Amino acid sequence: MEGTWVSILPPVLAIVMVLITRKVLLSLGIGIVSAALLAASFSPVQSAVNFWNAITVSFWDEGALNTYSIFIMLFILLLGIITAFVSLSGGSRAFAEWAAVRIKTKRGAKLLTVFLGFILFVDDYFNALAVGQISRPITDSHKISRAKLAYFIDSTSAPICVISPISSWGAYLIGQLAIILGSAATISYSPLSAFVMMAPMNFYVITTLVLVVFLAWTDIDLFGMKKHEQLAMETGQLYDPNKEIPGQLQEDFPEHEYGRVRDLILPIITLVVVVLVMMIWTGYLESMASLGSATIWSIFENTNVPLSLLTGGLVGTLVAVGLYMNQMRYNSTANISLMGRALKSGLKAMLPAVSILILAWALTDLIAVLETGVYLSELVEKTNVPIAFLPVIMFVFAGLMAFSTGTSWGSFGILLPIAGEIMIEAAPEMLLPALAAVLAGAVFGDHCSPISDTTILSSTGAGCNHIDHVATQLPYALICAGIAGIGYIVLGLTGSIWFGLIAIIIILIAFLTGLIIRNNKNEALVNQG
Repeated sequence: MEGTWVSILPPVLAIVMVLITRKVLLSLGIGIVSAALLAASFSPVQSAVNFWNAITVSFWDEGALNTYSIFIMLFILLLGIITAFVSLSGGSRAFAEWAAVRIKTKRGAKLLTVFLGFILFVDDYFNALAVGQISRPITDSHKISRAKLAYFIDSTSAPICVISPISSWGAYLIGQLAIILGSAATISYSPLSAFVMMAPMNFYVITTLVLVVFLAWTDIDLFGMKKHEQLAMETGQLYDPNKEIPGQLQEDFPEHEYGRVRDLILPIITLVVVVLVMMIWTGYLESMASLGSATIWSIFENTNVPLSLLTGGLVGTLVAVGLYMNQMRYNSTANISLMGRALKSGLKAMLPAVSILILAWALTDLIAVLETGVYLSELVEKTNVPIAFLPVIMFVFAGLMAFSTGTSWGSFGILLPIAGEIMIEAAPEMLLPALAAVLAGAVFGDHCSPISDTTILSSTGAGCNHIDHVATQLPYALICAGIAGIGYIVLGLTGSIWFGLIAIIIILIAFLTGLIIRNNKNEALVNQG
């Protein structure tokens, strides 16, 4: 059943179950069981082996510890501990009060979150969790729903990373481009030049970032997001307390007046600085070991992101704990027993996110065994359509693959070489638009997929129920994808990147203008009523 249409059933089943039941762990578990059965041709013994291997792949893979996944999970747990100690020390309260004086409007709080998403672009995991930790006290104080915060985080992390050459994504993609372009004697530009040239061709990223800024500037919301925002403004309920909220502390610590802004800022700044330094250092060491030299591009291509995150998490945790222990000298309510409660509370808050990640990785592993990506890529190669429509076809297939597999990087690895091979032979002048369409489609599919790790971590960073995040972000992602798709059709038919850009700009202006007009009419009706 490997590499056939049957291979797509487990991820589709898991995604449909998530949307129907809204129970992530149950749905992922059903997807894993169905994938294990299909991979074993329904042999009970082999199915059990497949299931066990998939569940344990996050810890043990190919005869060795899976340090990549283990370090990511440990970092998430450490972030929970930092959150708990920042709350225990009064840092969250102090920072929220400090920010309320300086960031006086809801618009300012939203724009700050988007701005942080733009500048913390070195890695999507890091972006999602760091932006959430910094922004959450501010957005909470201005009654911005956690679903809206999760949307801002998710829609700025991967989109910025995929067009930034100085990021873990950029380095990986430049390496992929080097392989693709190296096989074409007629191509004269370098992999780095190609990557930079592809940025304005990534229509999904452009439309997504424009929409994010627009929604941050205005008070306009659509579909499910509107309900979350109205509830937050009218009742102060930022999330549904009856739903599981990853990253949300389940207990309130004793309030006191000793907390300072530094009790939140110092641990987070320490985490950010240490992660950046470690990314550069590990990338430098690996570049020197493998290449004998190091450039900024080779450093980010060879950096060890999980180790960097873990190191930053450990140092940030030590700083957070140290700041609370310093309060013991003058704060009579500070004591060792509360430290134990904070440790337990922080770990407990992050367990849902870790559990979802383990099952998502397990399903991804079985999807690889079933060769779902291979099946979808073969569909692309067999698609007999005019060259002009290949960019939009690549965009759609990359979106389907990322949505089904929960990984944009996996889609990059499979579809970029295929797109390169097709376009180099058929229409070299359309090579970069087709490759950019693959990148755009993969990010789009990743945004829509409830089994995507970046979607899971965005929910965690925002302290938002995972399914609420998926459901409220999906309409925005589909709108942006629809506009981007039209752009790729125009680009393919005209052969001009500029015509494609002009097309999406015109549609965006018309769409956003329509939203403003409709919103003004609704406000006028409310005022008249």
